[in-house]
Amino acid sequence: MNIQEYFGRISYNKPHKDADLQTLTAIFQHHIQTIPFENLSMHCGEAIELDLQSTYNKIVRKKRGGWCLEINHLLFWALQELGYDVCILGAHSYDPAEKGYTAEINHILLKVVIKGDSYIVDAGFGGAYQTWQPLMMISGKDQPQVPGIFRFMEDNGTWYFEKVKRKHYIPEQSNVDFPDTPDLGNIRKIYRFTLEPRHIDDFQELNAYLQVSPDNILRKKSICTLQTTNGLLALVGWTLTEMKYDYMEDMDLVNITTLTDEELEKTLKDKFNIVLENKLVP
Repeated sequence: MNIQEYFGRISYNKPHKDADLQTLTAIFQHHIQTIPFENLSMHCGEAIELDLQSTYNKIVRKKRGGWCLEINHLLFWALQELGYDVCILGAHSYDPAEKGYTAEINHILLKVVIKGDSYIVDAGFGGAYQTWQPLMMISGKDQPQVPGIFRFMEDNGTWYFEKVKRKHYIPEQSNVDFPDTPDLGNIRKIYRFTLEPRHIDDFQELNAYLQVSPDNILRKKSICTLQTTNGLLALVGWTLTEMKYDYMEDMDLVNITTLTDEELEKTLKDKFNIVLENKLVP
């Protein structure tokens, strides 16, 4: 594994002498705009291995994406290589259908400490809840970014992560279900976590479980999302959603297209830069 090869993969060619916030932010943005959040392996009959070399080969050499366990693990390795003080944390994601957080940890994120300040860095949530910059660990403070306003609320050692939602403008309001959440006012809970450091091996069981459990969303839907310079692309099943953030004040522009089987492969290649080795069954 080679940090220069990783930089090539994320099209990053700036100086990186200092493990500072500016460099972290730049690397993070390149990472989320070139490495898709995707679970296509599960829908192509490929097993997902959770060791670093497999993840590196898949994302860096085969130019694929991955889900949170892979994407954030690779970023963890890269930041360690660059001398950052970084550790892995585990989170319970919020399930809007159940109106509560999952009982088991099912998400991985990173905490980076720079000059005594702690930041949460999470490149692996995908979709419209993907942050575009590291977030300072401050409870109750709004942190506006291009995708929207994010914030943490801390209660007795547990941190809650949420986003203020914007409205969607869909020019041709079609009958396609947009993957959104039941309305909870304009606050969308995302996940909760503690600061207990984790090791990637703590997630091996989760990695195996998610690949076989029929109930989870990753088994039910083939998902590929990528952040762009002004919004995001999301391919869920045969539905391609293109979102432009803040198209009008407090409003995101959403275009939805239903693809044919023939268009799927071309769309993956043209828009996500993904060429699959095996046949995708959306």
